[in-house]
Amino acid sequence: MSASELRSNPDNFCYRHPDRQSFVLCQRCLRTICAECQTPMPVGVICPECLREQQKSSGAPRPRRAPRVLRAVRADDSRPLVTYGIIGLTFFVFVVTLIPGVGLLARQTLALIPPLLYPSFTGSFEPWRLFTVLLVHSGFWHVGLNMLALWMLGRSLEPMLGRLRFLWLYLLSGLGGSVAAVLLGFMTPVVGASGAIFGLFGALLVIGRHIGANITGIAVILGINLVLSFLPLLTGALGGTGIPQVSWQAHIGGLIVGALVGTIYARTRAIRKRKLQSLLLVATAVGLIALLAVPLAIYG
Repeated sequence: MSASELRSNPDNFCYRHPDRQSFVLCQRCLRTICAECQTPMPVGVICPECLREQQKSSGAPRPRRAPRVLRAVRADDSRPLVTYGIIGLTFFVFVVTLIPGVGLLARQTLALIPPLLYPSFTGSFEPWRLFTVLLVHSGFWHVGLNMLALWMLGRSLEPMLGRLRFLWLYLLSGLGGSVAAVLLGFMTPVVGASGAIFGLFGALLVIGRHIGANITGIAVILGINLVLSFLPLLTGALGGTGIPQVSWQAHIGGLIVGALVGTIYARTRAIRKRKLQSLLLVATAVGLIALLAVPLAIYG
């Protein structure tokens, strides 16, 4: 994106001072705010309107306002704790799956096996697999690369969105990947957090484009990962053996849902649209769950 496009994008200017360019967002309403309008909080900075609303709801005293000169928020105020928590939990589950005897049972219990979601097919109803699949990985490289990507993306997205919005994004993207795996690969067991990771890519791509950031690097990395996702299909068509445990269905599903959630966040940044944002997120979850009825119509 050119410098002139950055200057002409109204989203790159403080909503209270339209003559001041900034790329810092209020972590609650996601509107752009300049240094004068920023108030440091435990999860980032917030704008004056969000500050007043928070004070009314909590009755807390007014915190000290940041000076006019842009000041960095303390590192311990904006740590991506949700990102670290997901990484820690995922590695913990991976270590458990390495324990002889217990590990095999854990993988069989947590992996996504689509037929086990439908009592009419198998007599079992195990819906937790739609989310626990994000915790199970096929090997060290699988979990290592996924968690490295999560760490890199989470450091940018979580402070920008806030912890709760980031968690919604991760879970909805993971659900989108699971639903796509059920619809497009019904008989194939799936493991890994790749659907959620691709969702973070999609959201960062959309939000970055919306605020006028340079998204070329993100687009290139995303394109490379998409090509790698389809290598099993390509090698299979050429007579190769393919790459096991790579679910292109989950990658595509997570990417689409992540981009959708990113669009919702970008289009409902105003504080007056917060209820609409929540409704759209819930509607996305309900829509994804409703899509799980499709196999009943196909195989029933």
